[in-house]
Amino acid sequence: MDFLTSPQFWVALGQIIIIDILLGGDNAVVIALACRKLPPAQRTKGIIWGTAGAIVLRVVLIMFAMTLLNVPFLKLVGALLLVWIGVKLIAPDEDGHGDIQGSDKLFAAIKTIIVADLVMSVDNVIAIAGAAQNAGEHSTLLVVMGLLISIPIIVWGSQLVIKLMARFPIIITLGGMLLGWIAGGMLVSDPALADPANMAWMPKLSQSATFHYAAAVAGALLVLAIGKALASRQKPADEEASA
Repeated sequence: MDFLTSPQFWVALGQIIIIDILLGGDNAVVIALACRKLPPAQRTKGIIWGTAGAIVLRVVLIMFAMTLLNVPFLKLVGALLLVWIGVKLIAPDEDGHGDIQGSDKLFAAIKTIIVADLVMSVDNVIAIAGAAQNAGEHSTLLVVMGLLISIPIIVWGSQLVIKLMARFPIIITLGGMLLGWIAGGMLVSDPALADPANMAWMPKLSQSATFHYAAAVAGALLVLAIGKALASRQKPADEEASA
């Protein structure tokens, strides 16, 4: 239980919870849409079982993703995807949920929640795998704890979270920068660039704490710069469309 006194464990857990809340808002909408036609007596069951199935599936996907991140060059790809996800947070595209079908059958509603969550969870899976990668043998515990803490917040506190994000947009910006931070650290720790015994022909990067910190800062600033640039371009276009 020594890991419970480790600051890195709690920092990583905090990162996972923040990522889940920031990227999981759509999941609460999916749950509401999928269960909207259920009788009141079955609605709670649909929410509980659908969410439970989605959690189990996501833990499996995250464990699979964390294993894949040990393959050379996949961390590079993951880092680029995280930068893209972070930019999308700061400069979002319009995203609708009109294709989520409600059902008056409990099993069908549960299936809809699980399938929709699977399709929409690619960004969550990559981001959480990146945040948990440095936890070593406790990475699985980190992922499970993070999901167990954040899923109830998403499902039952989604309206409060949405209101806070609307009132304090800086939360979204900081969330995007957090993903850039994780991306920077992930990129420089890719086995192809970090392990001298792996692909000796590849140039190797320093693995010092200072270099990792600098890479993380660079990733956060890159997401902020690209996101703000795209947001500033989108604003005039939105104003023209509304006019």
